[in-house]
Amino acid sequence: MEDDDKVSVYREAYEAWQKQLSGLHEVFLEGKRPDPVRLKGLLNRESRAKRKYDAARLRLLGIEEEPFSDDEEEGKEE
Repeated sequence: MEDDDKVSVYREAYEAWQKQLSGLHEVFLEGKRPDPVRLKGLLNRESRAKRKYDAARLRLLGIEEEPFSDDEEEGKEE
């Protein structure tokens, strides 16, 4: 993937995540109360958008995948 493509993908992913995050802020910070099914959908969409943003961010930084998972990190502390 070329640098211009990485930047474009990153920006699109960031904007999509911010849109979903804004919806969550309406619920948790501004008191909007959607029905449970809509809230679950909102949470799922935000989670997927955040994962896409994180992946695009790592590619932009030249890190294709995280070097270790949280589980591996916890095992080292014991």
